[in-house]
Amino acid sequence: MKIISGAQTGVDRAALDAAMEASLPHGGFIPKGRLAEDGRISPNYRLTETAESDYALRTELNVMAGKATLIIHHGSMSGGTKYTAWLVRKHKKPACLINLEKTGFQEAVREIIAFLTRIKPAVLNVAGPRESTCPGIYEQTKAILLQVFAKDD
Repeated sequence: MKIISGAQTGVDRAALDAAMEASLPHGGFIPKGRLAEDGRISPNYRLTETAESDYALRTELNVMAGKATLIIHHGSMSGGTKYTAWLVRKHKKPACLINLEKTGFQEAVREIIAFLTRIKPAVLNVAGPRESTCPGIYEQTKAILLQVFAKDD
């Protein structure tokens, strides 16, 4: 399974880092200029720059490139996370939404594994809030995904 995301801080970056740590292929679309809220996205990530610096474009390209999308969030969705959920419906893609406000760590791991077992996506798009709007979401997401990827061996 290949993991893709838009490489923004928070959930997106955690997914790429967990994939790299688990030796899974990774990728995804990012805005022209390798833009993220913390500056330029490291060239260590194997990502494709879009022709524009538009975050919405890269979000839609990642939803379309993924065979399924995993959205991890905390509380109600807003901004790019809410837009991703809308795009998933628009493009009729399978999705797993994990709200960490209501779902504990082990339950999240089980739900994601069950989703991946059922859907078997060759490419999984992972999305969620930025670290600045949801402090701690990077560490939570990375820990959850490392558990999920360890069970995927």
